[in-house]
Amino acid sequence: MNTKVTKLRAERSKNEAKIADLQARNKQIDELITEQENTDIIGLVRATGMTPDQLAALFRNMNHTAKEDTAHEEV
Repeated sequence: MNTKVTKLRAERSKNEAKIADLQARNKQIDELITEQENTDIIGLVRATGMTPDQLAALFRNMNHTAKEDTAHEEV
C-alpha cells in the first residue's frame, strides 16, 4: 500500500482520538459549569429566605406572566 496513505490514515486516527478526548473533557466541563450554576442558584435562594414552595410559586407566576405577555404580543 502507498506509504503516504498509511501515514495519512494514522494521522487521521490520531486526530480522532484527540477529538474524542476533547469532547469528553468538554462534557466534564459542562457538568462542572452546571454544578457551579446550581450551587450559585441554591445560595441565592437561601439568601432570600424563600422556602421551596415559595420558589415554586414564584416560577409558576413568572411562567404564567410570560405566557400572558406572549398572548398580548400576538394580538
